[in-house]
Amino acid sequence: MAGDWIKMRADLHTHPKVVRMASALKADRLRIVGGLHSAWCLFDVHSIDGFLDGYSADTLDDLIGFPGFSRAMMAVGWLEENGESLVMPRFESHNGQSAKRRAQDADRKRNVRKASASEADKKRTREEKRREDIKPHINPTHNARAKNSVDNFSEEQFAMSDEWKPDPDFAEQSKEWGTPVDRGVRKTELTAFIDFWKCEDVMLNQYQWQQKLARHILRIRSDGA
Repeated sequence: MAGDWIKMRADLHTHPKVVRMASALKADRLRIVGGLHSAWCLFDVHSIDGFLDGYSADTLDDLIGFPGFSRAMMAVGWLEENGESLVMPRFESHNGQSAKRRAQDADRKRNVRKASASEADKKRTREEKRREDIKPHINPTHNARAKNSVDNFSEEQFAMSDEWKPDPDFAEQSKEWGTPVDRGVRKTELTAFIDFWKCEDVMLNQYQWQQKLARHILRIRSDGA
């Protein structure tokens, strides 16, 4: 339909993931952008939940006319396989008839958060001081993990960055979440995780980022097994 559209960044041709795909496929970045447009439009037309049943990586490559393109999308986190289906992560954020409204709402809320950030910081400072005044007997060496388990969802949220690191006891914590990372975190695994999420408009706290990292590591190790 004439009114249909999908959400694409104005600077998509310089996006790090596009650069990585162009390098892997030895193709021009604008051809990569064209392939992405075709793939995302295909999902927009034929999927309501981000799943394309009956499609494989080879099927998508044939439709786009670009051998290896699907695997390149998977390598940067823009496409996944699930049994007999292809899956587009975060489909509901970018596709469908209400995507524009959601995008506009997100921009408005982001601007509101920025405008109130200073006041929120002041409020947290006042609240922390009030707790200190009321509870001067708190032991400063109180077990940190026990505190984290209570404050998991009250910690300040932040976007991913190159400087981010999981907690020193991340591997031990991952066992409690049911996603045990037995051999610790490899540098390549952490780098791939950061490279993907630092390009996304996602805000999480330390606990939530670590849970995502654990799931990410288990998935790529399973794929490489």
